[in-house]
Amino acid sequence: MKKVTVLFVDDEPNVLSALRRTLRAEPYKVVLAQGPDEALNALKDQEVDILVSDHLMPTMDGLTFLRLVKMLYPRVVRIILTGHANLDMAIGAINDGEVLRFFTKPWNDVELRAAIQQIVAFIELKRENQVLMDTVRKQRTFIDQLEEEHPGLLKVERDESGAIVLDEDRLLR
Repeated sequence: MKKVTVLFVDDEPNVLSALRRTLRAEPYKVVLAQGPDEALNALKDQEVDILVSDHLMPTMDGLTFLRLVKMLYPRVVRIILTGHANLDMAIGAINDGEVLRFFTKPWNDVELRAAIQQIVAFIELKRENQVLMDTVRKQRTFIDQLEEEHPGLLKVERDESGAIVLDEDRLLR
């Protein structure tokens, strides 16, 4: 499995350091960005799975930033982390930015780690599902090619109980 990348975005370096420490024992690649512009560059340069963003930042608020990320990188799972939460902002984050989780500062390290672990499990399931879907598509293509090359090859006759009926006379032809 590919290592999961978590991008933290905050305008305060000490908050970013604390967030890095929160995940230091986890097997994730942690990327830090001091603001939305730096984060957008990081998103261009590498594949990010989870993005955790502050809300109040000087160049762009977190909600606007998360809407932009949703538009440009829709598969990135978004989390907001703010010290200035209100109901309208929370509703906007969930509805407009499709934020999966909402945390307030100061955050609880255990809760944040647990939320990220749950999201990682979900991402890994999606990846496994994609591999299985790709396998099914390849198998279907192969079956379709076989049927095209040998018409009737896949036709199976069954009796009332569902058992396959073999017509030995037809097999010998």
